[in-house]
Amino acid sequence: MTWTVAPESPDSPVAAALWRAYYTEVSDRYYLLHKGHRTDPAELEREIAAHTGSELTPPKGQLLIARYGGEPAGSAGIRLLDADTAELTRVFVHESMRGKGGGGVLVRAAESTARTLGATRVILDTRHDLIEARTLYTHLGYEETPPHNNAVYAEHWFTKPLH
Repeated sequence: MTWTVAPESPDSPVAAALWRAYYTEVSDRYYLLHKGHRTDPAELEREIAAHTGSELTPPKGQLLIARYGGEPAGSAGIRLLDADTAELTRVFVHESMRGKGGGGVLVRAAESTARTLGATRVILDTRHDLIEARTLYTHLGYEETPPHNNAVYAEHWFTKPLH
């Protein structure tokens, strides 16, 4: 089986399902680590509804959906912050599809999209407990940097020049 990646509207049913899976996983991981319980369902619904992904639409952004063997398996978003800088966000691969190279395929596709949008570098932030993500970014040539934002859950910041 092979990976394919294509743009998708953030309000499509596929994108909505992947956003729900992504947000549920990262939120539950945070709450289990710091509070000893999963995310409150009402809070989860509020946060999912509040983050529609509208910033991941042309002309300044794009949501990408990865499929493995034709089945939706992951997502990545890219958005321009300024003329030279794009932010990578919402990188997610379903747990059952991990270990098959999808994360790298998604990030490289997002970098290509960032170049198309005119960016010369990509930045991102992530949490300390998302070890797999930090490992992936380092493997793909991202370097850890001082903070570039004050996002509530950001604990590690990365950048990569696009050549």
